[in-house]
Parts: sequence; C-alpha cells; structure tokens
Amino acid sequence: MAKLVILGSSYAVPDETHENTHMAIVGQERTVLVDCVGNPIARLKRAEIDHNAVTDIIMTHFHPDHISGVPLLLMSMWLLDRKHSLSLYGLEFTIDRMQKLMDFYDWKSWPNFFPTEFHTIQETELYPILETDEFKIYTSPVQHWVPTVGLRIEFLKSGKVVAYSSDTAPTETVYGLAQDADILIHEAAGASEGHSSAEQAGTIATETNAKELYLIHYPTGGFEYHGLTAEAAKTFKGPVKIAEDLDQFEFD
Repeated sequence: MAKLVILGSSYAVPDETHENTHMAIVGQERTVLVDCVGNPIARLKRAEIDHNAVTDIIMTHFHPDHISGVPLLLMSMWLLDRKHSLSLYGLEFTIDRMQKLMDFYDWKSWPNFFPTEFHTIQETELYPILETDEFKIYTSPVQHWVPTVGLRIEFLKSGKVVAYSSDTAPTETVYGLAQDADILIHEAAGASEGHSSAEQAGTIATETNAKELYLIHYPTGGFEYHGLTAEAAKTFKGPVKIAEDLDQFEFD
C-alpha cells in the first residue's frame, strides 16, 4: 500500500505541535522523504516509518526550514550501521551547497560510511526523477527566493495524483504540477515575494481542476491559521483542509 505522510506542516518558525514542512512517500519498494528537518529519526519513528526503509531524499530547496535535518539523518543512519545506499535529489544549486555543508562536517572521514548518490534535478517542467511500480514523481521549478522545485506524484495503482507546490509565489509551473490533481498540497505562508496566500492557493486549485486543497507551510506559533480555510474557500469551492503533522493519505 502506497501512502503519503505529512511529517511537518509549519512555515519557517515551528511550534510545539507543528514541525517544519516535510513529508514522506511510502511504498513497498521505496520510501522517499520530501525535505528533512528537525530530529529526523524521532519524527520517522513517531510516524511509524522505519528509517532503514528510507531510500531517497528529495530536497526541494536549500533553506534550513526544509533541509537542515539532512546532515543529522545521514549521521544517525551511519551510527545505526546503515549499509545500503541512499539517493539524494536536488537542483544543482541545492546539491552543490549540501555537499559543501557535509564537507564542513568532514563526513568523508567518517569510517565505513554507507554509499550515497547525489542526483541533479533538471530545471525543466515535469522532470521525471523517480519511478517505481507504485508511483512516479515529477518536479518543476517554482518561484521562490532560491532555486526551488515543486512535485507531482502519480500513484499508479489507484490512478490518484498529489501535487505539492513547495515554497512559491503563484507561477505558471505550479499550474502544470497541479493539473487535475486529486489532492493539491499548497503552501499558505502569506502573499509575498516567493510565497502564496490561502486565497491564491484556492485560485490555483480552481484553475487546475484540483479535487481537494490542503494548506501547508502556514504560520504557527500563535497565529490563527484555521481561518485560512475560509480564505481559500473564497476562490475554491471544493474541500479545503489544513494539513496537520502526521496526517496520512493512503492510495491503494
């Protein structure tokens, strides 16, 4: 059974009940992290995901609220005696900086480190980065402060499609990712350069014929984020929900 798990839902400043936005795509053959923050081993355990089952990490962009947990996860896996390889995906901008960050930790001197493979995502629309018997994952560049990708995940057995905007202002490539999606997971940090409001997310859901809209990467820590569903409902007449930490979506 393939599923998607929301591991965190907050924008850059998390609180005691919301971790920074990241998620996992879980299948029988592969388990794919989409970004990685906080205390990854503990969060995976809480979500009942075996850290040894993680095969891939997609890094949407090089901001600490999205990928700061990657070095800790790599070190934890090494200390827990991982042997099999791990693949990391990102735009050239992201891969270059993550490799340099790991070099600051002098990771190449860690004895008996497990194999890692870095894969560069091309800055083209609907670029296919991963295909299994259960799902296909595509990326497109979106509009943020640094080079960033959003995702389209096609679950093959159910025919369901999930789109994830990542951090972005409304831009044409998001429309391609979200076209006819069963679930659109869209950020709602607020309209600004490189971000979107809930109302803008609703507009994208409507214009792409998405069936459901989940708002993510929203302000926490005292902000009344539940009002965002009403804001999105101004421009989208379908179901609008707030994505919460440890939400799960199953795709048989």
